Order: sequence, then structure tokens, then C-alpha cells
Amino acid sequence: MVDSCIKITIVDLSASYGAVCALKSLSLDVREGEILSVIGPSNSGKTTFLRCLNRFNDTNPHFSHRGMVTINGIDIYGNIDVEMLRKKVGMVFALPTVLPMSVWENAAYGLRRHGIRDERMIALSVENSLRAAYLWDEVKDRLEAAALNLSGGQQQRLCLARTLAVEPDIILYDEPCSGLDPISTAKIEEAMIHFKDKYTQILVTNNTKQAARVGNRTAFFLMGQMVELDATNKIFTSPSDQRTEDYISGRFG
Repeated sequence: MVDSCIKITIVDLSASYGAVCALKSLSLDVREGEILSVIGPSNSGKTTFLRCLNRFNDTNPHFSHRGMVTINGIDIYGNIDVEMLRKKVGMVFALPTVLPMSVWENAAYGLRRHGIRDERMIALSVENSLRAAYLWDEVKDRLEAAALNLSGGQQQRLCLARTLAVEPDIILYDEPCSGLDPISTAKIEEAMIHFKDKYTQILVTNNTKQAARVGNRTAFFLMGQMVELDATNKIFTSPSDQRTEDYISGRFG
């Protein structure tokens, strides 16, 4: 029987790109409705971990894995519809990936791709998603303008809105604020906190202060392994492992 509070279960997950091992025997649960922050230096396996959850790693011909990943008790590496998986497990990348079309069409893109043709339904979803991403008031009078003309922070929130429009269950963030100014970063973080009752969220970030601000729990990864996972306030005040303390205090990383 699946614990109704557990959204994602990872058991003994290892991942490699050819001969390079990126993740080693990772096991953890992600709870329904939490924000899990994942911190660690570069090349610690954080992004590989994220991309295992929506099978984006499948696009790399050298990728291989062993172990199990289940979402709502379903093995995502079994015989499933990968396109539907990626609808339910949305992802926001480090760099905004807006399309060369209008703001409106960017927000509606996922809906159209998944076969929705009812224009009134699309209009409602677009407005709701732009509002949820704290972008509506800034773009409502220029929805037909090119999305590429928006600022970097606005483009990233548009990418978030595009993800929200298709009604995911889980949102993955891979350094979503790495290139943003403090105001745009604050708006992304505010949106994440507002979403806590609706989505399960996993945030990969090199910004330990950001991890501390938004995460319910925090995992520290190092050289492809999870060193520890605990409540965020404990990780940042009294971690169990000296390596975590050294990373958080800036002794390496």
C-alpha cells in the first residue's frame, strides 16, 4: 500500500553517462506538497537527479540507470506514456526557454501541444497561470508582443506559467534564479511558497540562502551521493555530517 503522504519514491537509483557515474545508490522519498531543496557543489548529481524524475535523461544516448523511481506508486521507467509523465512533472530550467512567439502563445503552448482546442478554456488557463506566476499585471496589456522582448525575470516567470498551464502534479526547478536579479528571484520564490498547497516541488539550487528560505526539507549532494536529508532548519543550523557543515559555511563548493 502506498503512503498517501509520499509523492515520489526513489530506491537505490544510480545513473551514468557512459562510463561516468553521476548518481550513486540514491534512496529518498519526496512528500506530497513539500518543497525539497537540493544543494551541493557542481557535478554532485543534482541535475541528473531532477532529469531522472521526468525522464529527460532519456534524450542522452549515453544515459543508463538502475534502481526504481515511482510517482504515486507507479514505476516511471516501466511501460508508461512519457509525454504524459512530462505533462505531470513540469520543469523550469536555469535559463528561460521562451519560444519565438507572443507572450500569449508561449503560455498556451503546452495546452495546444496536449490537444486542447477550446479557446475559452485556453484563455482561462493562460490568465490563471500568468497570475499564478506573478506576471499577469506586467503583461496583460501586451499579450501579443514577442516574448523575447520581456526581461529575463519576466521570461522565467513566463516559463513557469507555461508549466503551470498544463496542470502538473510536480514542478522541478533547476537553478531557476541563477541569472535573475533579486526582485525577480523574490517573485519566483514567492510563487513557489504560494504553490505549496497545490504542487510537490523540488528545487535544485547553488544558492544556499534560497534553499533555506523556501525548502521544507533540504538534501545535500556531494560527488553523486546524498550526504544527508533533513528538515531545512536542522540542515542549516546543526547538520549531522561535517561535509554538509563545510559546504554551507563556504569551506568548499
